[in-house]
This record gives sequence, C-alpha cells and structure tokens, in this order.
Amino acid sequence: MPELSLNHIDQISRDISRQEITFSHLLEDLIDHVCCDVENEMQSGLSFSDAYRRVKQKMGSRRLKEIQEETLYAVDTKYRYMKNTMKISGVAGTIMLGFAAMFKIQHWPGAGILMTLGALVLAFVFLPSALSVLWKETHSTKRLFLFISAFLTGTSFIIGILFKIQHWPGGASILFLGTLSGILLFIPALLVDRMNDKENRAKRPVYILGAAGFVFFVAGMLFKIQHWPLATLFMVTGIFLLCFLAFPMFTRLTWKEESHINSMFIFMVIGFLLIIVPGAMVNLNLQHSYQDYYYRNNSQQTFMTNYLFRNNRVKTSMLDSLRYLKAEQLHDRTRGVLAVISNIQEKMVQESEGEPGKPAVSSDLIYMTEAGKEILYNKLSKPFSTNTPKDFLFPGCSARKELNSSMAEFVSYLTSITPAEDLLKYKKMLDTETFLPVGSPDEGEMSLMSGLHTLEIMKNGLLTVESCILNKIARQ
Repeated sequence: MPELSLNHIDQISRDISRQEITFSHLLEDLIDHVCCDVENEMQSGLSFSDAYRRVKQKMGSRRLKEIQEETLYAVDTKYRYMKNTMKISGVAGTIMLGFAAMFKIQHWPGAGILMTLGALVLAFVFLPSALSVLWKETHSTKRLFLFISAFLTGTSFIIGILFKIQHWPGGASILFLGTLSGILLFIPALLVDRMNDKENRAKRPVYILGAAGFVFFVAGMLFKIQHWPLATLFMVTGIFLLCFLAFPMFTRLTWKEESHINSMFIFMVIGFLLIIVPGAMVNLNLQHSYQDYYYRNNSQQTFMTNYLFRNNRVKTSMLDSLRYLKAEQLHDRTRGVLAVISNIQEKMVQESEGEPGKPAVSSDLIYMTEAGKEILYNKLSKPFSTNTPKDFLFPGCSARKELNSSMAEFVSYLTSITPAEDLLKYKKMLDTETFLPVGSPDEGEMSLMSGLHTLEIMKNGLLTVESCILNKIARQ
C-alpha cells in the first residue's frame, strides 16, 4: 500500500487546520482519516495530487466542519442548547415577520404585535445564539470582529426597520447606524476574511466587486427610505456591480473549479433572482408610485382651492348692495390669510431648491393664479426633504408665529360678524394645530411634500368656512 511522505502529510495537516477544527483530538483524527483515504485512492495508481483532489471532492467543502458540528452537538450540552435555540428562534422570528407582513398588507389587527415580536426574537435571541454557535465552532480571534460587526449590523437593521414601519421615534437614526455599521465594519471585515483565503486567490476580484456592489446597494436602500438624493444612482450602481460584474465572474470561476453544482451557488442564484433584483425593482417602482400619489393628491387639493375661491367670488358678486359690502370684507380677510399661507409655501420651495443658507431667489416652479400662488409639485428637485418644514411649520419658528397671528386675527373678525354658537362649528378648521405639528422638530419629522399638502388643506378649510358664512350672510 502506498505511503504518504512527510511533505504530503504536512500539506494535508495545513489544509485541515485551515478548516478551523477546534474540538480537542478531532483534528488529529481527521488528519489520520484523510491520509488513509488518500493512500487508499493512490492504490489505483493515482498520483498524490490526483488522489487528494478526488478525496476532497468526495468530502465536499463543508464535510470536515459538519463532522465537528455533529461531534459538538453530541457531546457538548451548551453547544446543543445554543444550536437548538438558534434554529427555533430563527424559524419562529421569520414566520412571525412573514405573518406580520401579510397582516399589514391586509390591514388585519395584530400586525404590529407580530412584527414587534418577530423582530425582537430575531434581534435578541437568534443573532446572539448564532454568534455563540459560530464562536464555539471556530474560536477564531481573527473572525471575532467579523462576528461582532455582523451582530451589530443585523440588530440595528432589524430594530431600525421595526421602528420605521411602526413610526416610532428614532427609527431613522437606528437604521442609519445599522447601515453605517454594515458599510464601515461588516462588509470590510467580510472582505478581509475572504481575501485571506489563500485557496481562492482567483476570486479576490469577485470579492472586491461584490463588496463594492453591496456597499452601493445598501446605501441606496437607506437613501430611498430616508428620501435622500442620489438613492437611485447608488442602487443602480450596486445592482450593476453585483449582477453584471461580480456574479458572472463568480459563475465563470465556479464553473471552472467545480465538477458539480454546490448548495452555496444555488442559494446565491436564488438570492439574486428572488430577493436582490426584484427587491430593487419593486423599491424603485414603489418610490415612483409613492411620489406620483403625492403629486396627484397635492394637485387635487390645488384644484379644490381654485374651485372654492371662484365659487366664493361668485357668491359674493350675486349678493345685493346691502350684503355685498359685508361679504366683500370677509373675502378680503380670507384672501389675506391665504396670502400668508401661499408666502410660506413659496419660501419653503425656495429654501428647498436653493443651497444651504441661500434660498433660491426666484423659481419657475411657482406661478400666480386667481386664488394665489400655485406650485408645480412634480418638478420639485427635493420633494421629500425633511429639513425645510422644520424652519417654517413647527412651533416657535417665525413663519408659524406669523400664520398663528394671521389666523387669530381672522377668527377675531369672524367673531364680530358670526354668532358664537355658529363659529364653534368651524373651530377645528380655524385652528392651526389641527393641521400643523404641535411638538418640537426633535420629536418628529415632516417632508416638504407633506408640509405643502397640509398648507393646501388648510387653505381649503379656510375657503370652506368662508363659503358657509357667505351662505349665512345671503340668508340674513
């Protein structure tokens, strides 16, 4: 029977040691087992290289790790407990999130509870137990940073998305920290780990392109969620790097090296076909639909404003001379408040379209109509910026104070011409706190489109109140 040389045994020992076999005495047993298999293959006349390659193909890339996991599971109670916890929590958390998504789409009760429980199970049970299992299996101090960064990134992402969907405060900050952790810690640590794999040097360009693609893709997803500019550019760049460069290169190298299709390759194909590419396309399409909905809604509110304004003018013009003067004075007062609201809208657009600290002096996005200034919403470059409303609509800012003062004067005027019991019917429609934020900017956010939409609704409420009072004046 052929015998291996010391150099051959050293080579096999080094290869098996790189598999991170940490369980006591198992390393020596596996080395002895593989050496015996190689010698057995060499009996048929194969060289050491061919025999060793055949043995590795029979074992597969994961078999030695699986033997260690099976051994640990059989003899280590703590490892067995953590492994079972990881499996059960992973399945339970995923199922709860799946049902939560279905309940959310169908608007059924219990969606929030299921989503919260699923996120908490995945973040605080599954991820810690998975980290413990990985550490138990490898005891690799070189990968400790990779494991910790994966835990921080995964936990932040899960909790951040939960807070964002549930509209809880702090969701955007947690999601931003998760993305930052993924881009600056986890993906670089994973890239370094892959680059240190000496057996797959040919795949290093693939790893670099893949890491770059994921950085752009994750950044694009964050920018989409936060409605920041350049989101589409980042996402498309990430998809291009992943789908048209990294994945084809990885497929070509795998095709050359592997005599059969392994499970990792299959899962990677499924991930691209069912998760990454459709997810990006759906995200881009949903964002487009989301914006279109806001544009249509705001345009409808503007159309309603113009209709109510013209209708009130017609009502005023049809009154006799005794009532006309009173109605005309009411209409002038209403136009004054409308002008204040329109000026706030114009300043919000100018600040949004300008540079920081330098609002746009004039803009082709605003034009005058009979009812006041009208905005071309679908031409705004930053329609979902959250900075502008903080300067104009939240309590304490000068524009909000001006609007409150103007509305208070209008209510005071209405009190002088309308019975108090009648005016109570319109109290909510004449209160700015019904429409605008009541807390500080730190307690919540509002996008530019939402702010403009809210002011447009306030205009319509004001014109509706004017229409009702004009009807009362006509009946006097």
